[in-house]
Parts: sequence; structure tokens; C-alpha cells
Amino acid sequence: MVLGLLVATVLTTSGVSAGVLVGTVLGGMPLLRTLPLERYVHAHGFFATRYDPFMPICLVVTAVGDVVLAVVAPVLAAAVLFGAGAVGAAAVSVISLLRNAPVNRRMAAMDPENLPADFVDPRDDWCRWNTVRTACGVAALLLTAAGAAVLVGTS
Repeated sequence: MVLGLLVATVLTTSGVSAGVLVGTVLGGMPLLRTLPLERYVHAHGFFATRYDPFMPICLVVTAVGDVVLAVVAPVLAAAVLFGAGAVGAAAVSVISLLRNAPVNRRMAAMDPENLPADFVDPRDDWCRWNTVRTACGVAALLLTAAGAAVLVGTS
């Protein structure tokens, strides 16, 4: 029963994380790319503050939960899949911390009406890294789901 609750929790947090990331790629990024610079800075700053601390909590629960599942899974194939899911979730966190969050903080702190003369538009780089972390998040979800399927198939 405890194993089942942990699997359900990790699938939920992983699914929510992947869903938010996919939603950003499908809706947020195309919108941000079409806006004039001042409106982009305003919109990015608005979006950037909406997911903390929710997304980091989901990603930590996913990564830690997948590690625990990898250790306690009674089937080796499931353990390997859960371990790989943990790596995917950890990759999302690392990319977020090193590549996306600094841009998010910078955009949230800027006055769109008074951009510095040396302002460099970060959209291309931010979107590229957001796409990479989305792929990692979706992979984490699929790997965790595959691990759960192995457990169900062998019980």
C-alpha cells in the first residue's frame, strides 16, 4: 500500500510538472515570441512569478520520490526506470536553476518602460532551454509511468 501511494504521488507531481512545462512550450513561448520588447518584458515578468514555489516543490518530490522508488522497487526493471525518472526530474531542476530562473528574475525586476540601453533580448536562449527542460520533464514522467507499469505487470 505504501509503495502504491508513493507511486501515485510521484506520478502526480511528475505529471503536473510536465504539464506546466508543456503548456509553457505550447502557449507561453509562442505568445512571448510575438510581443514587442516592452510587452514581452512585462509578460515574462508576470509569468515568471506564478509558479514558485509550486513547481520546485513538485520537481523535488518527483526526484526524491523516484529515488526512493528506485531503491525499494521489488523489480529491477522498475527500479532502473524510476532511477532514470529521477535523473530527468533532477535535470529539469538544474536547467531551471542555472538557465531559466536567472532570466525570470531579471525580467520580473525590470521596468518595461525603462529598459537599459544595453538590454539583450533573452527570448531565444530562454526558449531553447525551456524546450530542453520540458523534454526532460516529459521523459521523467514517461519513465516513472513505465516503472509503475512494470510493477503493475509483475504483481
